[in-house]
Amino acid sequence: MKTVSLSGSLRENVGKKDTKALRKAEMVPCVMYGNGEEQVHFATPAKNFKKILFTPETYVIDFDVNGKVYKTILQDIQYHPVTDEVLHADFFIVKEDKPVTVNLPVTLEGSAAGVMRGGKLKKGVRKVKVCGLLKDLPDYIVVNISNLNINEAIKVKDLNIENVTPVTPGYTVIAAVNMARGAQVSAEEGEA
Repeated sequence: MKTVSLSGSLRENVGKKDTKALRKAEMVPCVMYGNGEEQVHFATPAKNFKKILFTPETYVIDFDVNGKVYKTILQDIQYHPVTDEVLHADFFIVKEDKPVTVNLPVTLEGSAAGVMRGGKLKKGVRKVKVCGLLKDLPDYIVVNISNLNINEAIKVKDLNIENVTPVTPGYTVIAAVNMARGAQVSAEEGEA
């Protein structure tokens, strides 16, 4: 997985007044937790989130908080309901020797045979939740759709990723080729 380095500073107080003051200063209040570590309350500049939010990639984030580096992944994020500004973020501390659950982006590769015959490609999920060690997690999941014919689908249970277990239900469709309207009409005309 790709890694991004960000920095933050510890928060002295975690009350409403301090949180409002942080947001006015264009800082985002955050918390880190997990894997037997104590919770770490800190703040980071709002501009740091552009690197990790507005991309389909999933990143491991090395957070430098007052000189101590934590290896984390983004667990949860809260947005302002009107302006979509980041209000708060939760990060999960990960260890190299413990499995972690993350959402990995799906990339489709190839041209489906069913599309060449008049079918329509339908993309299902954009990300698949998987569990595995950090060293085994790929940047993204590549799905080859070259052998996909009309009325066929590739589901999560069809994935084969070494040392990684999908957590998303197996029946979830990643990609399917459906019969297009034009193809149905021509098939009926052929029968007539």
